[in-house]
Amino acid sequence: MPFQDLPARLAEVRERIEAARTRGGHGQSVTVVAVTKTYGAEAPLAAWSAGVQDVGENKVQEAVTKMQEVTAPLRWHLIGHLQRNKVKQLDGFHLVHSIDSARLADAVAAFGVGRRKDVDVLLQVNVSGEGTKGGYEPAEMEREAERLSAVQGLRVRGVMTMAPFDANEAELRRVFAGAREAADVLKRAGHAAVELSMGMSGDYEVAVEEGATLVRLGTVLFGARAG
Repeated sequence: MPFQDLPARLAEVRERIEAARTRGGHGQSVTVVAVTKTYGAEAPLAAWSAGVQDVGENKVQEAVTKMQEVTAPLRWHLIGHLQRNKVKQLDGFHLVHSIDSARLADAVAAFGVGRRKDVDVLLQVNVSGEGTKGGYEPAEMEREAERLSAVQGLRVRGVMTMAPFDANEAELRRVFAGAREAADVLKRAGHAAVELSMGMSGDYEVAVEEGATLVRLGTVLFGARAG
């Protein structure tokens, strides 16, 4: 059976999340999003069997293919960059984490209006300021939060961010606290921005301490990918 050690890995992760949640004191609930990118349909099936309800994919087409193969009622999250020409394939997604520009937000909103059902999204915020990462700059959030409050077709559920791969703990905390502040800006503009998607296999405990409600975990659950 593939991923036969997944239940044990998941149990340890959940113990660590609970300890981090207690240390952080934000009182949030935390959802594990199992990152199944580059794996076949066996990975989301294994996640479901182990008790995970949420899986994350980087690419729309890869996710759509798996959705057709997996009958388990998983909640599918798009965590990678979304191209505007893929927006019409968003029907099967529970949450889009990677709205990184006003143009993309407007394209997704138009899709939501067209299908008569709002798309639940997170705004990707580039708190670290790395040139290799996409997303809104924190200074843009107030204006965009106000603008999107008048846009129909999407619901802004919160913020997603990524910390630098080699960040030390102080930098991790700075980035994750910055995302929390961005979510507060959204809330003040009237959005139900309750979700903070931040933290991956190497830094999820610090992210939870800083208020993460969604952690995107691949390697720590499934092991290192080949290649």
